[in-house]
Amino acid sequence: MIGLVALVFIVGGAIYYRSIHALYFALGVAITSGLNVAKMYLVERTANKTLEIESQDTGKNYVKLQFLFRYVITIVVLLGIGLVNLFVAPPFISIWGAVAGLFTLQIAVIIVRHKSQSDDS
Repeated sequence: MIGLVALVFIVGGAIYYRSIHALYFALGVAITSGLNVAKMYLVERTANKTLEIESQDTGKNYVKLQFLFRYVITIVVLLGIGLVNLFVAPPFISIWGAVAGLFTLQIAVIIVRHKSQSDDS
């Protein structure tokens, strides 16, 4: 679902920009959408690993550490994109595409949740 939402953003960016900037926008969306997919994999791995941990305190600390790790990865990727926009002329990654790509996870969750609720009714 994240890929589908990213594709909608990329098509929307192509319609809006209608130039080479659409590719820069698409690259920003692709990078941060890929980051969201990787973070979802890490969440799944964290949940499975936490179920194997016997101590409740160790499990809590592991979950907190993994959350911090995912947060730091997001910050590093966004800083990298920001630095490309500051120091590379012309910048080949759109910061607006990166921001749009960050929202693909949240939009995908809303869509999946709405779909599952409508299927239950």
